[in-house]
Amino acid sequence: MAWILVTIYTGPVGLFFYLITCRRPFPGGHTRFTRATWKQGVNSEMHCLAGDATGIIIAAILVHFLALPNGWDITVEYVSGFVSGLFIFQALMMLSMYVSYAGAVRKTLFAETVSMNMVMTGMIPSMVLLAAAWPGSEDPLSPTFWFRMGLATIVGGFVAFPINCWLVANHLKHGCMTLPGADGPALGNGHMSSEVHGMSHDEMENMPGHSMGMKTLPLHSMFLWVIGTYAILLIALLATSQVTPIHF
Repeated sequence: MAWILVTIYTGPVGLFFYLITCRRPFPGGHTRFTRATWKQGVNSEMHCLAGDATGIIIAAILVHFLALPNGWDITVEYVSGFVSGLFIFQALMMLSMYVSYAGAVRKTLFAETVSMNMVMTGMIPSMVLLAAAWPGSEDPLSPTFWFRMGLATIVGGFVAFPINCWLVANHLKHGCMTLPGADGPALGNGHMSSEVHGMSHDEMENMPGHSMGMKTLPLHSMFLWVIGTYAILLIALLATSQVTPIHF
């Protein structure tokens, strides 16, 4: 679902990255194909990017008809993106990995917050600057609205990529996993799945972001990372306001 939504928002750009990071090249090849840390980072980021972009786009449609100042637009879009990203695309969609929904929210809160702040650092300034450059692109009935949101989503994805790679590489966020038996050979093609016979239990466990090896940072370190990402987002907004004033 995450890849479908991101591809709808970003068109050929999303499709390109899906093909080079997630689409298996042959039956039984998914785990090895997605094993590289950078591919794991891209796939992990898609949950955040799809959730945040969906929340932001829904909010952008609503605030257009409320005619709010752009500062309040940004606030509503941030909250909507956070709610959609954390409570739906992270906690709800990963519920099967945890004992309860509350536990899923608690376990994914840190990774979602720092990742989302980086997505917002790319998306929100892009949205504001492009809206100023293209009068009328705030109207969801206009094609320029959807083009603007697509461009903003692409920028958000690139800005958030480094921190998602870091999260996955340090086993702080789930990477791309292959469910047992889900990547077998197609019926009638006569060859065995390399996923079943080609990787040991230890290899699977040591893959970046694999659920069996997930870790947590000390509370003070998580706090500093969260504050740091909020500071980066604030700096980006302040820089944007120098070009296009932000009003409340």
